[in-house]
Amino acid sequence: MPEAGKRRRRTTARTPLSRERVIGAAVAIADAKGSAALTMRAIAEPLGVEAMSLYHHVAGREDVLDGMVDAVFGEIDLPPRDTDWKSAMRHRAVSARTVLRRHPWAVPLLDSRSRPGPATLRHHDAVIGALRAGGFSVAMTAHAFSLIDSYLYGFVIQELSLPFSGSAELGEVAGAILDAMPADAYPHLAELATEHALDPGYDHADEFTFGLTLILDALQPDESART
Repeated sequence: MPEAGKRRRRTTARTPLSRERVIGAAVAIADAKGSAALTMRAIAEPLGVEAMSLYHHVAGREDVLDGMVDAVFGEIDLPPRDTDWKSAMRHRAVSARTVLRRHPWAVPLLDSRSRPGPATLRHHDAVIGALRAGGFSVAMTAHAFSLIDSYLYGFVIQELSLPFSGSAELGEVAGAILDAMPADAYPHLAELATEHALDPGYDHADEFTFGLTLILDALQPDESART
């Protein structure tokens, strides 16, 4: 009996496989290794299933990418309704930057999908609605949305490419570059580094804030279009 008991199959509780779990596993893999590492087999492995099991919940890799993009948009705060348009756009942009830094693979994919999910549609509708409520015409809403996101996405791409991730690392990188430069060969670069980037209170995030403020201050609603 003891031996038979050892051979007896035991059933263990397992969280049922679902589309949400498949997408979550794909996001985790992309966060760690990049979107190029996404294969159905790679997604199935941490879920403890065979790759073919995934097809009960997703149609394939493209469907997974659609779901991942929608999951990212779902993490971004919607522009608050109880404030002015400029504060709402600032809040949403700051939240988006935080989320996109958390998912470095996401920026090239965000606007590439032809089948946007509910979170994506909800996000876009809310941004458009906040601008329209702030007095922007339909055309100016399109201009403002495009301008803000071009700056946001571009800044994040540049930021993720920098060879440092904080003030301490910036000091090391900039210091090494300055030490390797011939004396007085690049005076303006040296001045910018020593008097700005290497200032004890410098934070690269302030560059994002400066640029975003400049853009929001330059945008003006069409008062005649206020709803």
